[in-house]
Amino acid sequence: MIIFTRAITRRPCEAMIDGISTAGLGLPDYELACSQHADYVAALESCGLIVTVLPADQQYPDSTFVEDVAVMLPNAAILTRPGAVSRRGEVLEIRPTLEALVGNISIIQSPGTLEGGDVMMVGTHFYIGLSERTNEAGARQMIVILEKCGLTGSMVALDEMLHLKSGVSYIESDNLLAYGEFIGKPEFEQFDTLKISESEAYAANSLWLNGTVLVPQGYPDTAIAIQSRGYTVMMLNVSEFQKLDGGLSCLSLRF
Repeated sequence: MIIFTRAITRRPCEAMIDGISTAGLGLPDYELACSQHADYVAALESCGLIVTVLPADQQYPDSTFVEDVAVMLPNAAILTRPGAVSRRGEVLEIRPTLEALVGNISIIQSPGTLEGGDVMMVGTHFYIGLSERTNEAGARQMIVILEKCGLTGSMVALDEMLHLKSGVSYIESDNLLAYGEFIGKPEFEQFDTLKISESEAYAANSLWLNGTVLVPQGYPDTAIAIQSRGYTVMMLNVSEFQKLDGGLSCLSLRF
């Protein structure tokens, strides 16, 4: 079981109201988003992580979702090539931080696309979702990089979800949260799956951090199910990021 010691986040920018969204929940409130982001950082710190908080970047409305632009490996990082063209400049912005903190950097090249929201780490294996944002070329490049690092990877086809981790999250100890198309998927049959109901679908993106599971506020059934497995649960309000299709994992890089 991995122990996370560090995280990277980026403050939301005022331009976030122009961010990519299919949620249909209205425009985010910038001031409230800043408050929620501060609470998120505090939650990471309470789980024992040293958090690097990068400044807001007005050039990129979606830049607070740092998980999409890099994938963290043990002692290494992969800079992605987002399928959302408007986000590709974010990779250049985060590179100096990763070089300073990690050093060993690999890069996904065209025609590959890869977003971190499509990557789920389970021990030394990485599941890579094939979605509108991550293609097979990008996934194959990542698997080559993983194998050079003594790790493994495999692809999971998506039919409905934006990202792999929009509907499935690994919370360690062989426990998996799954919603929709991921319930009963053969790739995950070896896990003990906690099925997330349609009314709480957003909570399928919950985040395990050193024994505590962060769960979005407003989804009590999911929180109770996770607690029943012996985890400490911390509820966080991330309503303004939900409006931009973002979840708890999207807001940080953990390593």
